[in-house]
Amino acid sequence: MPLENSSSGLDGQNDRRRHIMEILAKADDSRLESAWEEWPDKPDVFAVRGPETGLVMIRGRIGGGGAPFNLGEASISRATIRLGTGEIGFGQTLGLTPRKAELAAIFDALGQRPETNDAVSALAADIERGIAEADETRRRETAATRVDFFTMVRGED
Repeated sequence: MPLENSSSGLDGQNDRRRHIMEILAKADDSRLESAWEEWPDKPDVFAVRGPETGLVMIRGRIGGGGAPFNLGEASISRATIRLGTGEIGFGQTLGLTPRKAELAAIFDALGQRPETNDAVSALAADIERGIAEADETRRRETAATRVDFFTMVRGED
């Protein structure tokens, strides 16, 4: 889902925010840290909850429609922050990365402010491009090592 500024109504805004939060969760820790260091006019940030780490149970289904089963546990980090201007942001990431969850929450809150919304969207679009490029590079490297096995028929009956 590409980022667009033309969201229609509250559902469009929620979908856009959800998409940006997904990108922030997938972002590299150092990318979020450098974006925050370069951010002009940093607002006051107050912790509401966390950052904290914990475990979640991952569930699966055989064939996508079978009975659910517990696949295993995964570590997560989450944070909730409030900007000095009142916006509340949420951040969740897989792994033991509390600072990344905190930064994702900060950018989520900044994305709710009209004056910083475009900058957060541009950051998310840049991160999304980087993720897509890394995926394409990985796909090409994997394809280069692919072996096609086939059976040759020798013409005998």
